[in-house]
Amino acid sequence: MGTASLDARFPAEIPEYDSRIRFHVDLQVMEVDLSDLHLASSAQVNALYDLIEQRIVATGEEYWFFLINYSGNRIDPEAWFAFSRRGKMLNVSHSMGTVRCDASEETRRQIERDAGTENFDANLFSDRDNALEWLKSLPSRRRGKVVHRPSYTLADFEPRVVFLDEGEIMDIDLSGLRLRHSRDVDDLIDYLERRIEETGRRWYFLINYSDCRIEPAAWIQWARRGKELNLGGSLGTVRYETGEQVDADIRLRAESQGFRPNICGNRTEALSRIGELRAETR
Repeated sequence: MGTASLDARFPAEIPEYDSRIRFHVDLQVMEVDLSDLHLASSAQVNALYDLIEQRIVATGEEYWFFLINYSGNRIDPEAWFAFSRRGKMLNVSHSMGTVRCDASEETRRQIERDAGTENFDANLFSDRDNALEWLKSLPSRRRGKVVHRPSYTLADFEPRVVFLDEGEIMDIDLSGLRLRHSRDVDDLIDYLERRIEETGRRWYFLINYSDCRIEPAAWIQWARRGKELNLGGSLGTVRYETGEQVDADIRLRAESQGFRPNICGNRTEALSRIGELRAETR
């Protein structure tokens, strides 16, 4: 197989990469074949991870062992931040154990550096067979459906949503919230969807992220449900005071999913940006 460069289009348009993601159901293993793949940009990496997340959701299983084949793989320096950050989120959300095999010396050094700074075990093996045998020795976490305890109640969400009819704005205050896992995300998005349905119309979303924390275990669900919310109820979405971490994660996903981040420093700038969006549609 010759060295391939992953197309940065939305994953649904690149089904040829589906064959690189295989689920060994009896072993509870997801195998991702990155062999001879050249990841040259952050956008390409994000498109790949979007596809992997979609495939995991489609299985209906939350947890898998991960087997990653790096044989002949190249990841350019421009792509490493996205590769490392999206990989960390995926592992925290869905991995029961991750092994990596056949990495080049350069890739191996980069993975080991990340392992030293991100508090994870690189689990590097020289070949696929040994990596797979190690995974087989690990205990499964699938002892029943994972049930997360809710962190918030309806009363916590109600004062955080205000509709400004004059500006067609749905003012969403996420300040100080900590979304720990998928249950927190679902509870919040379910509430927002109900409020929008009650109005029977679409709105410009004005979202305050001040001191909001979205834990890695919640990010994949946040991205998926947030996208659905935007498609179903938003005339345009503007975010402000996101903070460094949330800012980075939003911009990464925007690269491959074709939306504008519309991130502003404060509320005044965000309102001005909504005015610009409104003018663009006239």
